[in-house]
Amino acid sequence: MQTKIKLTIVVSILLISYFTIGLSREKTVTYNVADKNAVAMVFSKDKMTQQINIPNLGKSFIGFKEALAFKESRGEYNCVNTLGYLGKYQFGRTTLQRFKIYNTKGFLKDASLQEDAFIALCSVNKWILRKDIKRKVGRKINGILITESGILAASHLAGAGNVKKYLRSNGTNNFKDAYGSNIESYLKKFAGYDTSFIIADRKAQI
Repeated sequence: MQTKIKLTIVVSILLISYFTIGLSREKTVTYNVADKNAVAMVFSKDKMTQQINIPNLGKSFIGFKEALAFKESRGEYNCVNTLGYLGKYQFGRTTLQRFKIYNTKGFLKDASLQEDAFIALCSVNKWILRKDIKRKVGRKINGILITESGILAASHLAGAGNVKKYLRSNGTNNFKDAYGSNIESYLKKFAGYDTSFIIADRKAQI
């Protein structure tokens, strides 16, 4: 009952935003996450797209993925960065091929596929790092409290292998990407979210 009430409040806020902003060509995307529906509304005008983020997501899994998406692409499904990384969560082509996704143009247009790919990647990364999660969560490395969500976010940035090296070297190997973001910044920024929804699965597929 509380979930339905919260969902109703969220939808009401988004509808008010829609009529207040006065944008047109509404598109609604619904994600099913752990039996809870999260509704994100996207509006377009003059070929520009604006995504209204769901308010008050807190430390839920939805809050985790939306916060990470905002960091990666400002939450834009059709985003392609200067290095060729794609979509809301900035996937590399090699990672997409891991999930048998070869049509990158189609991928950029398919919000549901991007969400499914993100969850599948989290499942694979959680499996790869399962031992490190068990050993390191709750401890501090270089003053940063290690959490499962921080590990999964850092894996999205640097790859599970680099995060494993960081954890097992007690913070000596701190990978940094081409834009200057590093493992420690993601461990800190995305700490404490509830990622228990993600099931560790080496063979996760979409």
